Amino acid sequence: MAQNKINKLELTWIGKEEEPAALEPRLLIDTPEYSFGEVETGTLPNGKQWPGNMLIHGDNLLALRALEENFTGSVKCIYIDPPFNTGSRIDADGKEIGYDDGIEHSTWLNMMYSRFQILHRLLREDGALFVHLDDNESDYCKVILDEIFGRNNFMNRVTIDARSPSAFSTVNPGMFVASEHILFYAKNRSKLVENRVRTVRNPDYAYNKFILNYEKGYENWEFIPLLEAFSKFGKVRSDNPEAILKSYNKFIIENADRICRYTAISDSGAGQQVIELKKLSLINQDKIFKLERSEYDDIFIINGQQIAFYSKNIHIIDGTPQATKLLTDIWTDIAWEGIAKEGDVTFKKGKKPEKLLKRCIELATSSSEDIVLDSFLGSGTTAAVAHKMGRRWIGIELGNHAYSHCVHRLSKVVAGNDQSGISKSQNWKGGGGFKFYELAPSLLNHDKYGNLIINKEYNADMLAAAMAKHQGFTYSPDKDIYWEQGHSSEHDYIFTTTQLVTAEMLGTIHEQMDEDDSLLICCSKFQPECRNKYPNITIKKIPKVLLDTCEFDRDDYSLNIVSVPDIEDEEREDFDPDGEFTEENNPTLFDE
Repeated sequence: MAQNKINKLELTWIGKEEEPAALEPRLLIDTPEYSFGEVETGTLPNGKQWPGNMLIHGDNLLALRALEENFTGSVKCIYIDPPFNTGSRIDADGKEIGYDDGIEHSTWLNMMYSRFQILHRLLREDGALFVHLDDNESDYCKVILDEIFGRNNFMNRVTIDARSPSAFSTVNPGMFVASEHILFYAKNRSKLVENRVRTVRNPDYAYNKFILNYEKGYENWEFIPLLEAFSKFGKVRSDNPEAILKSYNKFIIENADRICRYTAISDSGAGQQVIELKKLSLINQDKIFKLERSEYDDIFIINGQQIAFYSKNIHIIDGTPQATKLLTDIWTDIAWEGIAKEGDVTFKKGKKPEKLLKRCIELATSSSEDIVLDSFLGSGTTAAVAHKMGRRWIGIELGNHAYSHCVHRLSKVVAGNDQSGISKSQNWKGGGGFKFYELAPSLLNHDKYGNLIINKEYNADMLAAAMAKHQGFTYSPDKDIYWEQGHSSEHDYIFTTTQLVTAEMLGTIHEQMDEDDSLLICCSKFQPECRNKYPNITIKKIPKVLLDTCEFDRDDYSLNIVSVPDIEDEEREDFDPDGEFTEENNPTLFDE
């Protein structure tokens, strides 16, 4: 690690100081043939439109860039399970292709650093990030997350027991790796409300007293040992020790409101009323004193000690009352065994249990309007869990399993046909829907002369939408005023056309504009007299206006993390305004 000029401790590596490529803000193309169900739209926290749950196929760095314009500051929870950089190359079917999970260390850091920067911008101020890794990169990843998110926004490093005994990885002779890690960060720790989550535990046998005459009021309570109560009232139909223990634990849960123990009362920590009752109870031995409280449970005191009830440890988990404890940073209660067929998809060495995702989402979200994002969607677990929990979601996947796994799995979730994973605990019966999006190709690509020209796959509407996005405008064509294709403020508009813009056309547009309107016109060519004709109209040529804005004609920033599938797109009408845009056949195009 090195110290920079402002004395900020940070991690450095080969390539970090290089100027990152300016990413092209791509369009997302709605692809109905892979969409499914009834999509619920709405409004985002920033006031823009929520288009409904989104499944995006394409390079995740470009896809994240495509989301920035509308979703900056809108995502509540991000969970990602990026490549662990272990050296293996395993695809969704266990074959030695697909994930290149062993790229050079500095390359892995560069890949993640650029993505974390966009993820940070997408998060709400009260949002949270969960990054799932193993020991190969987790320590380095924490340092770059400290740099981007701020060390004070680090919430916890969760250690997960993530291997069955048959799947241990050998580190040294006699030592096996069974753990993975989740790095948990807040966008702004002071604004994140971390929800209290409880986990299942064995009953606490320190609660060893049982109350008789419970129904007759506290003045008549009698206390007997819990074991005595169990032998007297418990229903045991077996001599098997395991069956007896199971019946005993069930008895504790069912009678939790009358099972208790005595706890000490601190003279410095308890309130004045509690201290006074403590003194009275020491004078009046074996008499129960009660302090009624409106906001909290009543307090019962006997012989200078408080009566603590086991019912405080009983909560509903997965639909049934269970003995619980508060969540810690070590998670050993989520089984990896049995998840192979969750969602009816197989994804060897990459799949995560739905219960794991449920816990992360529970910690950071609470509303049906909260958005959950996963930009390494894999088999679709994050989106499936978010959907079953009634959250909005965005999933991004570059690999072919966007079709073979994610669409298949999420369609079954929407239809209510997926009863695996958390479905039963969530009482999931189906509903909702999602839209499938393809990442649009680059707006400009190279012709046979090596010049960047407008991509022929772009029709007029796509071109107008792309130009609006490139220039920072919201694409929203007016039904009546053809030149109002998008806006950046109430009176700032953009108009994109492939026609020759004449002085006469410009004059007609100017007559329709209000006094405080301004207009940016992007066109293929215009008459010289149009230049600077009106102070509130700026006219620029395509693609001249774009050439220095970002990197074009690159569709894969995955650094060989995932092989890009060769997928046939449906035929589209070619769009070729005025032929190829090259300096050779359009000598004036590239003039200022």
